[in-house]
Amino acid sequence: MKLATKNRDIVGKKVKNLRKEGIIPAVVYGKHIDQPVKISCLKNDLLRVYKASGYTTPVELTGDLDQLVLIHTLQLDPISDEIITADFLAVSRKEKVTANIPLVLTGESQVEKLNEWRIQLIKDTVEVEAFPQDLPHQIEMDVSAIQTLNDVIFIKDLKIPSKVEVIDDLELPVITVMSLSEDAIEPEETEAPVAEETPAPDSTEEKTE
Repeated sequence: MKLATKNRDIVGKKVKNLRKEGIIPAVVYGKHIDQPVKISCLKNDLLRVYKASGYTTPVELTGDLDQLVLIHTLQLDPISDEIITADFLAVSRKEKVTANIPLVLTGESQVEKLNEWRIQLIKDTVEVEAFPQDLPHQIEMDVSAIQTLNDVIFIKDLKIPSKVEVIDDLELPVITVMSLSEDAIEPEETEAPVAEETPAPDSTEEKTE
């Protein structure tokens, strides 16, 4: 998967002009480069690559910067949902990275056919470690194995590729079964505790724009 990019000198409020032209400002950072690099790419190209790679499949940046990366974050406009900035994490094929792999349900459980119970997804990602090229795009879970209200699928039950090591606790539940009647039970109202104000973390490194 490749994404054409260009080095970017335009920063600050002037990046609005780039977006009007269908260009997304982005930053590449990580220990595999000396310092963060400001780049830009076409919005349509970024969308195409993201749909195919997500956050777990390596992307090869081409053009002014040749670097293997993972898409780290995509910042969206809160009103239009359009991408306004992107962060890329520089990686190496020779060094393992950690990533949260999305879990996808497949199959049909017998318990849901009775319209009395439903499958409840407790955890929708699994943290793993692997070389970038070995990271799975997603991990599928066949829920047809769920037969009773007491059945549970744990992380240890998932089919993980041999080159991938799970970081999460293998005993963590991923899927349980809940009675539909439980959804109708409303929790009792309690007085919310007063939270103490804490200062925001100090971040001096600007990654986007």
